Amino acid sequence: MSTAPPVIDIQNLRTYFHTEEGTVRAVNDVSFRVERGHTLGIVGESGSGKSVTSLSIMQLLATSAEIESGSISFLGKDLVRLPEPEMRDIRGKDISMIFQEPMTSLNPVFTVGDQVAEAIVLHQKTSKDEARKKTVDLFREVGIPEPELRVDYYPHQMSGGQKQRVMIAMALSCNPQLLIADEPTTALDVTIQSQILDILRRLRDTRGMSILFITHDLGVIAEIADDVLVMYRGKMVEYGDVLQIFENPQHPYTKGLLACRPRLDTKYRLLPTVSDFMESEPIETPDGPDVKIIEKKLDDVRLQQLMTHGRGRLLHPRDELAAMGHPWEEGHHSPDSTMVPDDAKPLLEVKDLEVHFPVRKGVFSRVVDHVKAVDGVSFNVYRGQTLGLVGESGCGKTTTGRAILRLVNATGGHVLYEGRDVFALRGGEMRAMRRNMQIIFQDPYGSLNPRMTIESTLTEPMVIHNLAKSKAERRDKAAALLEEVDLKPEHLRRYPHEFSGGQRQRISIARALAVEPDFIICDESVSALDVSVQAQVLNLLKKLQEDRGLTYIFISHDLSVVKFMADMMAVMNAGKIVEFGPSDNIYAVPKEDYTRKLINATPRDSLEHIRALQEQRAKLRSGT
Repeated sequence: MSTAPPVIDIQNLRTYFHTEEGTVRAVNDVSFRVERGHTLGIVGESGSGKSVTSLSIMQLLATSAEIESGSISFLGKDLVRLPEPEMRDIRGKDISMIFQEPMTSLNPVFTVGDQVAEAIVLHQKTSKDEARKKTVDLFREVGIPEPELRVDYYPHQMSGGQKQRVMIAMALSCNPQLLIADEPTTALDVTIQSQILDILRRLRDTRGMSILFITHDLGVIAEIADDVLVMYRGKMVEYGDVLQIFENPQHPYTKGLLACRPRLDTKYRLLPTVSDFMESEPIETPDGPDVKIIEKKLDDVRLQQLMTHGRGRLLHPRDELAAMGHPWEEGHHSPDSTMVPDDAKPLLEVKDLEVHFPVRKGVFSRVVDHVKAVDGVSFNVYRGQTLGLVGESGCGKTTTGRAILRLVNATGGHVLYEGRDVFALRGGEMRAMRRNMQIIFQDPYGSLNPRMTIESTLTEPMVIHNLAKSKAERRDKAAALLEEVDLKPEHLRRYPHEFSGGQRQRISIARALAVEPDFIICDESVSALDVSVQAQVLNLLKKLQEDRGLTYIFISHDLSVVKFMADMMAVMNAGKIVEFGPSDNIYAVPKEDYTRKLINATPRDSLEHIRALQEQRAKLRSGT
């Protein structure tokens, strides 16, 4: 440890929320320190207290929250007892924060340049012209292309990765000594995530600032952190050097988080979950209700189950595999692979699909160009298969999925479902077809009606498609659906806001199953979930596929998740499919540079990689 005093030193922090239902101990006796020029990663599931810890440092807590005890020392100043005017001088200048969702953090009615310059004028007392010049320099430093032009853009004119770069520029505008990054890469493409992590590492090393990096993904932690703090239900359960945490985790919760993340080289058919390593038992303490952690061993029997239970890979027929350069040969495919019979017909045929959006300009909104979101895409999906569609944001994968379901209008091509042209169906015929073809959206909260109970959400599709004779029968069927997705029948009376993100996604899955479909499109359905909840949902989707004989198109930017789920994989870029084949083969021997770029951008948490990063950091610190 450095002999210099730490930038931030927190001792026995307790932050409680006082609600009508009682006191919520969001942060309960947490202690840590961040050295100058170091990165501390705080990891844990939603509700573990990560973000409340950062808001306690910034003194941005809600009125219902209170720091009950403990100290937060920033360069010798106790922020808990600091008067608000002095805290206002520190906030944004000496301590800056990058929030999780850049779109909600940026004001839509001001240009991004004005919003960054405002912080510079406020804290550095410079002129507006000087602040604009510094903003352009900051945009250039964080890798925003054409910074002189982009400073005049509004938030909606920039991509998600560019907006996150703007937030980083704003946080760095006053050269802070501590940067708090709260889930800054969640739901970003792996390539954009890799770029953001590179920027943060470079700025940390060139500016000598400290970083408090909050995430639920231990793969990201491995790429950026020097030390790691693991939180569970408001408490710190493990704290130490990043290599120590990954090489020899002590707490069962940490072991579970490390194991449940899908990897590109995983041998599992089903993912381990936190429940394989621990279970919690409610107990009463002098401070109120709590839980007792009971450690479980992931024994050889369970490991064997994870590697052998569950469906294997179902590949295209022999002649199609040969045509795409992946012939069926002994040892050429994964051992759990089988082929679709040679005489089988595809369930879904997509032929030369095009979706072009007009670009209009001028007073009369004349069409001057077209954005070719999907540009001549063709593929087959066979019954019982999972096809993975992978690529960066803007590559056309989500538009492809929505065009198949006619949620957006195609401008060319054909989609055949069991030989019927979906684009030729009208009225009642299309409504009947929608019963066979369903979708699970990325944001479960946004796709569930907040005014409808879960019972109404699940039974409404049954009413539309006349699937049950009575209200009681529909209710019984809805209760059975909840049990199938590992929820309880008594949840039928609740509303969406009363559930966690993972539970809401299970409800969305149940709603898709309510009409007994054969084919489901999963559109980024796990991208914003905690890794532990993500593992549960992925296992659930695999189980439902095996039990019901479902066919999936699984859309994601995360190649490791797609490889775990998919039998066949289509890699999309700029509206076209650039590589298609068995998912295992594409990972093992990618043929296209773009595919290799996606694979290389996936976070790596091997001990060799972590050691190499730590050795590189040590050389930088020593100046060698």
